[in-house]
Formats: sequence, structure tokens, C-alpha cells
Amino acid sequence: MTDRKLLNIELGRLSVEEYRHSPESGIAVILDNIRSAHNIGSAFRSCDSFKVDRICLCGICAVPPSAEIHKSAIGAEFSVDWEYSGSTMDAVRKYRENGYCIVSVEQTVGSVKLQDFHPEEGRKYALVFGNEVSGVDQEVVDASDFSIEIPQFGTKHSLNVSVAAGIVLWHTRMELELARSGH
Repeated sequence: MTDRKLLNIELGRLSVEEYRHSPESGIAVILDNIRSAHNIGSAFRSCDSFKVDRICLCGICAVPPSAEIHKSAIGAEFSVDWEYSGSTMDAVRKYRENGYCIVSVEQTVGSVKLQDFHPEEGRKYALVFGNEVSGVDQEVVDASDFSIEIPQFGTKHSLNVSVAAGIVLWHTRMELELARSGH
């Protein structure tokens, strides 16, 4: 059996305008002091893929327009709404005031394993991803409703933040789709 790759026009993807006017998913991403513009661009691309409503870039994060962000995002910085906050804690407070459940993606004493995280339909989630070296700031972890972690089986203690974002966003979106379909 041969499998032909689909052409882009066959994929049925939304235009940027359709994306911006489509129903919200209830998922937001907060990036806590991500130092690499390439990781930020990758996060934008994953956020577009899984129809995240918005990204909040905090602290030392680079912001669009940026050639480095664009190189990884491949234009997703134009489809996903974004904002900048000088302080991750200010962003956490703002999202909480707007009805979001704050979830740090971090290895903590009481973290929920990703496979056990089942987001509820109708509830909004702001997923916080941390710095490449130090992770999510402890103050932000303390202010979160809970933490989730991706189980790992090798020698490294963490994944690249853009890889972690893709995994967590895929899981969150699939769980919400299952909840919406009644399964």
C-alpha cells in the first residue's frame, strides 16, 4: 500500500480570519520567562494547532514581531491572540479574575500525572509553562490551582518547554473533545 501525502489545500485548515472568529476552546497559555524565541515560536505553532485562545508572554519572553519567533511559528503568531505581561504573577491574577483555572506544568510534590488530568467541558484553563532552566517560578506554582506533570522514563529530569507544550496541549484538547462528545 502506498500512502500519498496530503496537499495543504486538502487539509481543510482554517484561514487566519476563520481561526480568529471561531468559537473559543477555553484554553490559554502563559509562558513564564521563556528565554528562547525559537521556543516561543514553537509554542505559538502548537497553540495554533490545538486552537488555543490566547498566549500571554511574560517577563523575559521575546515578543512578535521577531524573525526568530516567526521562523518557528511559521505565521502562527498572526492567528493566535497574544499579549505581554512584565510579571507572570500579574498574568496569573488577571486570568484567574477572568474565570480561568490556573494549571502549572511542573513537577511538584502533589502534581497530577498528565494521563490523570481530565479537564471539564465549560471550564477555562490557563496552562503555565516555565523557563527552560528553572521551570515555573515557585510563586506561580503556589498561586496555581494545581500542577500537572508529564511522566518520563529516561535520565533527563525535564523536556524542552516547546515539546512539553505540544504534549500537554494535545492531551488537553483531546480530553475536551471527548468531554464535548459525551465520551
